[in-house]
Amino acid sequence: MDGQQSRDPADAVLGRAQVRIDGPAKVCGAAEFPGDFHPRDLAYGVLVTSPMARGRIVRMDTSVAQRSPGVLDILTYRNVGNAVAPVGHMMADGWANSTLRPLASSEIHYAGQIVAVVIAATLEQAQAAALAIRIGYEGAPHVGGLGATGAVSEPLASFRAGYEDRHIGDFTGAIAGAVASIDVAYTTPIQHHNPIELPDTTCVWNGDTLTVYEPTRFIGAARNGLAAQLGIDPAKVRVIARFIGGHFGAKLGLSQHTVFAAIAARRVRRPVRIVVSRRDNFTIANHRTETHHAIRLGADADGRFVALSHTATTATSRFDTFAMEGTDVSTALYACANIASEERVARVDRNTPGPMRAPPEVPYLFALECAVDELAHAMRIDPVALRRRNDTATDPVTGHPFTTRPLMRCFDAGAAAFGWERRSARPGETRDGRWRIGHGCAAAARPAKIGPAIIRVHQTSDGIVHVQTAHHEIGNGLYTLLAMVASERLGVPLASVNVELGDTALPAAGISGGSSTTTTLVNALAEACRQLRAQPSDRARSVEVAFTPPGAEPSAIDDLKKGHLKLMSTPKDRLAWSFGAHFIEVGVHSDTGEVRVRRHVGAFAAGRIINPLTTRNQLLGGMIWGQSAALFEGTIVDPATGAYLNRDLAEYLVPTAADIGEMTAIMVEDEDQAVNPEGVKGLGEIGIIGVNAAVANAVFNATGRRIRNLPIRVEQML
Repeated sequence: MDGQQSRDPADAVLGRAQVRIDGPAKVCGAAEFPGDFHPRDLAYGVLVTSPMARGRIVRMDTSVAQRSPGVLDILTYRNVGNAVAPVGHMMADGWANSTLRPLASSEIHYAGQIVAVVIAATLEQAQAAALAIRIGYEGAPHVGGLGATGAVSEPLASFRAGYEDRHIGDFTGAIAGAVASIDVAYTTPIQHHNPIELPDTTCVWNGDTLTVYEPTRFIGAARNGLAAQLGIDPAKVRVIARFIGGHFGAKLGLSQHTVFAAIAARRVRRPVRIVVSRRDNFTIANHRTETHHAIRLGADADGRFVALSHTATTATSRFDTFAMEGTDVSTALYACANIASEERVARVDRNTPGPMRAPPEVPYLFALECAVDELAHAMRIDPVALRRRNDTATDPVTGHPFTTRPLMRCFDAGAAAFGWERRSARPGETRDGRWRIGHGCAAAARPAKIGPAIIRVHQTSDGIVHVQTAHHEIGNGLYTLLAMVASERLGVPLASVNVELGDTALPAAGISGGSSTTTTLVNALAEACRQLRAQPSDRARSVEVAFTPPGAEPSAIDDLKKGHLKLMSTPKDRLAWSFGAHFIEVGVHSDTGEVRVRRHVGAFAAGRIINPLTTRNQLLGGMIWGQSAALFEGTIVDPATGAYLNRDLAEYLVPTAADIGEMTAIMVEDEDQAVNPEGVKGLGEIGIIGVNAAVANAVFNATGRRIRNLPIRVEQML
């Protein structure tokens, strides 16, 4: 009998709150994270990194370190060199988070570059020996960032083949004829991922077979990239990461240090774990680069946009072509007949940036949503009303329609819950004792992504269901989500579903990123369950489905098996986006300038909701991180050395529980039958987008002061 049809609708699993099935294992310490694996005779590796941004090594004395107690080996450019083959960047059909080979030569490309790896019997012995290495450098002029001397940007169109800036109409003529207009500049800082779990790597050789335990968000890329670096068959490499302690965009594909753990383990003939410190994580992992924005926005007498220009500049390393563009979102969010965008990139002497939760939307919509608020104030129009007047059902540049467009329903739901109608439009008018109170809002929007995946479902004769795929549990509740889908579609109790993840021995799956995990795997698993139900149910049955999104390249599954990133938006002739609206109340202390978020309401429409409990947690986490991006986070570069100055959690500021006020996350219905068969959109990133703008707009409402450069700190309020 068809299990799905036999289930009473009152017993439906999907769409109902479900606690995490892996929760007890995590709470009790039974969940095995990569760092929990301790093979016998384990040795430890410690990284030695460059203190300077550009130059070369002219002296290196490892003699004292080599004689230190417990030291087994020291890797440098002298004994590694070309032993590591070059591989491409993961965002350009490669596998790595950086194409730089740190120990290939004596050249220094950025501060924090790996210059040696010390292997010893204990972690303490490796750390002590690392301090005993003496290195002399010859420096060269460096460029530390976008505002530094020597920073020169070039058009992204000349930097990346196939990229085109977005244009329509006559922007110059339209802005000149606008009744009201603004011309403003905004900046966002360098920001770094700081997941609690650091990317330690353990490598174990068994003959010519290598097993790697590493918290990577794409084990397929780690496997294939590492095999390419070592010149061995990918079938000889197994990567395991059943649980990951957060990444938020870090742990991108193959890390720079992984191959050194493999080389060291082979040289010393015992398992080796490279332990990455918090400070090293700032330079061997990727980061959100700083951005500069120029927005020109003009409207007619009714407040309808007639001209929009967005020029944005980002930074990247000298050795990679990675750049994260975002005007495709900022110029499609509102109706406007005359649009001009330009994206630019500058090469600097730092490690390669990479995706950080909602990579382009967080900085790009900060600029746009602040600009919309500035125009609303100049025209004396309520900011929500101004957005409503410029709502659109189509992309103004391409004319492609949105699959659904619930943006204003998010604003309506959020405004009602927040009490927006009580807001005073006059800056500085609302007070609570010595606190100046302000209210601000901003939109959130993000294109939905989906990718290929292979998923295997086996049901035993006694009804137990096994779901297997090489995807990743990063804290988002994936074990629970897949169990819920299988439970409902096969008509079995949730407790009868066993989910296996995070192992390249399982069927290949893609990256945990781009808010694509649920979108991809729910559709893949639903199809697998459909095929399984078509088989006789009186015996054990199995099915393995290779899921490809509609419109994907014919090679998508083969590319997936090779560890290549293949996310896409569907359908190609329409815009499938998640939307949201943020409402923020801040207090700014009249004496100290302290800024505190007192209340935060977020309303979001992100397609079909599978588990409302984990959805709410995801949204609240994003909202909190958005507050952090507005008020706390910013990595500082030393102009003299090009090094990051605040490479720890003492000086790289993140909020604690005491910094977070009242939080409300609202899920707005968004039935989208065009986005994919299951109507699922990504929601892991939508919560953070727009929060920084809403905070800045609230600060203006409280003080009358426009803060256009993040993060907003006390000194800007005094």
